[in-house]
Amino acid sequence: MRTFLMLCLGCGLLAVACLAPGIGGGFVMDDRASIEKNAELRVDQLQGEELLRAAYSFQPGGGSRAIPMLTFALDQWRGEGRPEAFKVTNLLIHFVTVFVLACFARKLLLMAGWSPKRAALAALLVASVWGAHPLQVSSVLYVVQRMQTLVTLFMLLALWAYLTMRKAQMEGGRSRKYGLLVALFWALGLACKEDAVLFPAYALAVELTVLRFTAKSPRLARGLRNGYAAMTVLAGALFVLLILPRFWHWGPYPFREFSSVERLLTQGPVLFLYLQQILLPLPASMPFYYDNFRISHGLLDPPVTLFAWCCLVGLMVWAWRWRRDRPIFALGVFLFFSGHFITSNIVNLELAFEHRNHFPMIGVILAVMDLCVMALARVRRDLRLVRLGQICGGLAMLMLVAATMTRAYMWGEPMRLAAGTLRLAPQSERAWLMFAATNVDRSGFQPDSPWLESAITANSLGVEVTHSAVMQANVVIYKSIKGTASSEDWLSLEGLVARAPINVQNRGIAGILLNNVDGGLALDKNAVAGVLDVMAQRVDFDRDENLRIATFVYNETERPGRAFKYMRRAVELSPPDDPAIAALFGQLSSIGREDWVLQLRHSFPQ
Repeated sequence: MRTFLMLCLGCGLLAVACLAPGIGGGFVMDDRASIEKNAELRVDQLQGEELLRAAYSFQPGGGSRAIPMLTFALDQWRGEGRPEAFKVTNLLIHFVTVFVLACFARKLLLMAGWSPKRAALAALLVASVWGAHPLQVSSVLYVVQRMQTLVTLFMLLALWAYLTMRKAQMEGGRSRKYGLLVALFWALGLACKEDAVLFPAYALAVELTVLRFTAKSPRLARGLRNGYAAMTVLAGALFVLLILPRFWHWGPYPFREFSSVERLLTQGPVLFLYLQQILLPLPASMPFYYDNFRISHGLLDPPVTLFAWCCLVGLMVWAWRWRRDRPIFALGVFLFFSGHFITSNIVNLELAFEHRNHFPMIGVILAVMDLCVMALARVRRDLRLVRLGQICGGLAMLMLVAATMTRAYMWGEPMRLAAGTLRLAPQSERAWLMFAATNVDRSGFQPDSPWLESAITANSLGVEVTHSAVMQANVVIYKSIKGTASSEDWLSLEGLVARAPINVQNRGIAGILLNNVDGGLALDKNAVAGVLDVMAQRVDFDRDENLRIATFVYNETERPGRAFKYMRRAVELSPPDDPAIAALFGQLSSIGREDWVLQLRHSFPQ
């Protein structure tokens, strides 16, 4: 056992070595909002009140995900905001997870009837491949995905405790303390990310394949079967009665370009892509950004939708039929699909992200490993074939390590990542935005910096390729810094805003423009008002947004009368006793606009 544990440490070190070239990279995407610009994470002292404030500062989740947010605060404190400090912690978590995965896999294989030697070797192989896989680059080095990686760690610990508990029940021993560990690790997972709610599905997959609901006590065995059956029925009822009515959209989701039906259809090709990336891990097939992934409007639109769904259904049927003869293969398939149950369902999420495979990839590797063992067992009498298989496996592992280190190296420097991502996803709006943002970060927003000119050029090219309204907004902002923004630039922005899909990025253009005005940037304020007028025809601004736009238009533009419509909309969205609206009426009265106040009082919702 000591030798096995030492080899587990070696697997973890191998995984860290593969990803270490990426430590020098910067923050990307959601890292900026959740970490870099999150003032709540800046703690001066490690005191309870400050740490609690930081732990519950994840606003999109209403204060959930407390454990990763707390660790971000600690990294912020010790590393003074440097991305390297956060990435080192992520690597440490990855190291521990690889170690736990090896221990879990060994226990799982032993309980499936494998010999101790074969179980240990296979467990080490599973942990090594998973830890050194190129997909781990974007899961581990994309700092905010610590939420996902911590969930995987706690789910593996919970499954290890579950196996230990069930082994005791099969042998007639005491299992309560292991049951408490299961509950503890599950609770810790839930404090990291909502994906942890899937733990019962993972446990059910283990029961259906490896454990078979067996126990020394017939009463307990019967209770397990009945309990999981009841849990499955209850979960189905909750989905139909609560989840389905809440999230289903026959038309497009808010700020999306697809409906629930289209999202479900598209998840067939998405899951098929994930399987391709896991089984054929080429960095060129992992662009990181998937915002231009083709939406499926029907089973034959595009035709790959039907093909992908046929393959996925066939894989599930195959696993179900083999669940008794090859339980590890079947379990791996079930874990893959279970791990994607939330993100590939009807919840209003983006279509594809690589980090969603962090736990499900364990299932795929288990399944493939089991097939390889079966194949080697059939040719074990032919030593030449066995040796050939071993050589091929060794070469595959070397290629895997090389691919991961290559990808990690790309992530190790912001411009390398931006340029490499744009090369892999030249049609992606986000890839262009990242490349342009990296240039502007280097410019320090200095008018005479060549990097600022490069950022303008990158945004302009991005507009030509993607017709991005956000990138055109960047063009007018950066040209305004240089003093070269023209009326044609603003008219182009108005035209793109009038045609662009109303997604989260495009909706944020109003805030971007107003923030820069508030920051003192010499934008053409009348042109800004014109863009806001175009946006208001397509975007349902909330009360605060309408009040902010009204204040800007009235105080800063040559046609203050245009502010009235924004005030009226704010009143329509507010109750009569709203203090913000009362303050608005007071301000209007103080400047002699009682006529507006009288009209606005009739706009309250009835």
